[in-house]
Amino acid sequence: MDLTPYIANLREDLASTASAGDEQTRRAAALLSSALEPAVRLTLMNALADLAAEVTAALPGQVVDVRLDGRDVRVVVTGGEDRSSSAPPPPPPPPAPPIDGGDISRITLRLVEQIKGQAEQAAAAQGVSLNTFVAQAVQGALGQAQQHQQRHQRWHDSGSGGGRTETKLHGWVEG
Repeated sequence: MDLTPYIANLREDLASTASAGDEQTRRAAALLSSALEPAVRLTLMNALADLAAEVTAALPGQVVDVRLDGRDVRVVVTGGEDRSSSAPPPPPPPPAPPIDGGDISRITLRLVEQIKGQAEQAAAAQGVSLNTFVAQAVQGALGQAQQHQQRHQRWHDSGSGGGRTETKLHGWVEG
């Protein structure tokens, strides 16, 4: 998707608005529109990525990614049948634990370069973006943590139920 026409429309709107002012206002608007182009492009890409995340959440079995292709954006849908290729489809991403809904939040994640590179390779192997890969990893870890907590709670309940006293053992055994 070429973002240039959308950015050009914003420039024209800004120039039209500035035309009500004097020559200095029109020059300032032209300079600002040129300076703002990278920020506008990034904002549009972020909006498209958020839209892709919402569509992915609404379509079971489908993953919609927004990928940067030079200065343009590509929308990639995976998970459905691709009849144009004889290669087997990539494995589906692991199912995400149920989420109660809510807004999508943005975070900054700092990784060691080597781990980031490995994550990028794993994401590419699954045919998903790094953002999708990390989000799925966090969802999977949360699901595992919840299962661990439930197992721990069942063990704790069975060990301390029925009037028994709780016994804890700390240390190690050599044999």
